[in-house]
Amino acid sequence: MLHRKIYQLCTEGREVCLFLRDQQRWIEGATIVSLEGDLVTIRYETEEDDEISSWEEMVRLESIGAVSQKLASVPRYNSEIFVSDDCPEAEQIHPQSPDSNQDPKG
Repeated sequence: MLHRKIYQLCTEGREVCLFLRDQQRWIEGATIVSLEGDLVTIRYETEEDDEISSWEEMVRLESIGAVSQKLASVPRYNSEIFVSDDCPEAEQIHPQSPDSNQDPKG
């Protein structure tokens, strides 16, 4: 099942986080480049001392302990989150009464 999920993530090109069991470390912001047999090629970047390094590693499928994806993010600096009341009136969805689905002409 992990093989199929890795293949799906590879074809989608989505950014993932991987936990490598044998190295006991997380790789964040990685892209799965290819899957050949039980070898997975991943590409990611690291930042140390104001220097960004790009890495490409080949890992065995059985060494991958976990895979996660970021679904959404909210910036911290903008703490104001919009709610439905902030939408223009024309875009708001109002609850409908059970009788509102009937033809008004009767």
